Amino acid sequence: MSDQTFQYIALGIYFLGMIAIGLWASTKNTDNEDYMLGGRSLRPGVAALSAGASDMSGWLVMGLPGAIYVSGLLDAWIAIGLTIGAWVNWKVVAPRLRAYSEVSGNAITIPSFFDNRLKADGLSSRVLRVTCGLIILIFFIFYVSSGMVAGGKFYQTTFDGNYHVGMIMIAAITVLYTFFGGFLGATFTDVAQGILMLVALVMVPVVAVIQFGGPGHVLNAVSEANPDALSLVSGATAIGVISSLAWGLGYFGQPHIVVRFMALRSPKDAPTGRRIGISWMVLSVVGTIATALTGIAYFSTHPEASLTDSKSAETVFLDLSQILFHPLAAGFVLAAVLAAIMSTVSSQLVVSSSAAVEDLAMLLIKRRPTPKVQLWMSRGAVLTVSVIAALIALDSDSAVLELVAFAWAGFGAAFGPLMLLSLFWRKLTASGGLCSMIVGAVVKS
Repeated sequence: MSDQTFQYIALGIYFLGMIAIGLWASTKNTDNEDYMLGGRSLRPGVAALSAGASDMSGWLVMGLPGAIYVSGLLDAWIAIGLTIGAWVNWKVVAPRLRAYSEVSGNAITIPSFFDNRLKADGLSSRVLRVTCGLIILIFFIFYVSSGMVAGGKFYQTTFDGNYHVGMIMIAAITVLYTFFGGFLGATFTDVAQGILMLVALVMVPVVAVIQFGGPGHVLNAVSEANPDALSLVSGATAIGVISSLAWGLGYFGQPHIVVRFMALRSPKDAPTGRRIGISWMVLSVVGTIATALTGIAYFSTHPEASLTDSKSAETVFLDLSQILFHPLAAGFVLAAVLAAIMSTVSSQLVVSSSAAVEDLAMLLIKRRPTPKVQLWMSRGAVLTVSVIAALIALDSDSAVLELVAFAWAGFGAAFGPLMLLSLFWRKLTASGGLCSMIVGAVVKS
């Protein structure tokens, strides 16, 4: 069999597994609350791996390795900031949000939590929820689009195929299991995808280092190729380092991450979730950095080999996996790249759907539809957001990291301060919360 045949077999197994999980989860969805929050039944390990996988999108396996490959460890400050931010998010936000979201009218979406927590009423309640819902939809459309761009580049790189065909195919499969499975479908596929990502991110650099004869040989090759690549400070400025570390502040306002906190069984599960989640994140980030460095070493000492995307180097993980592994094993490594992409997209689609239905459509409908109708409205919203994001992703020149940075910063600025104030400051008012959201979103845009 040809190399591509082995790869197609591995990807086929992966795709079937994700669809099967989504269809299984669909049997658990009896109403819109199940579809959007899974009945607040997540165990800490499931919530932790799901939050990590939905957080670390194609950025982890494509954007960050590419940035470090081009600029060296200078761009690792982003990863450091994110790790610190994730720990603080689990420590500070998770237990309080789980408790307060249930006390505040059993809120199942971020906008409804803000509305109930700030005790908005009448016109102010509508304005608050509509504004919050629109911000979620706008930024998530760009975020989902970044995942579709990564999927198109994946297919183009791996199979020398058409970017648009790959983008549409991967998006369609993701939408399929999200459409039926909802929150639980996205969550349990995230768990499987998170494990697959971790194994791949550890195995690629380990095999590369062994092939080189040890870490010392790799570091020597990196130093010869780029003397500044191993420095965290060479070429750095105080503002640049602070800006990179500030990525971690964005965690407090990421709806697709904090909604996992709301779905925990109880606030007491948060410490266990934190330990599992941060362990997964540290290992994954270290693997990503090691992949970029071994990539520099390999391609600088093997002139006959070249990166598929030499401009942004976002394909370094893909290219190394195809060079180092047997085609079947490489196929599962490639599935890990898809896992990173698809886990984030599915989670974002569910949150976008909840914002569109619960926080926008329901405010326009005088009589609340039956649970079954609401369920299908949410599924329709998943399709609508997917189509709009796909139209943006038609531009194959879009940079994954740039799209992610735009959406991440947008959510962080709009919701981060409001989330912290809602949980820790009793005097926060609805008008103050509204101003915080609008100013944050507008300044970022």
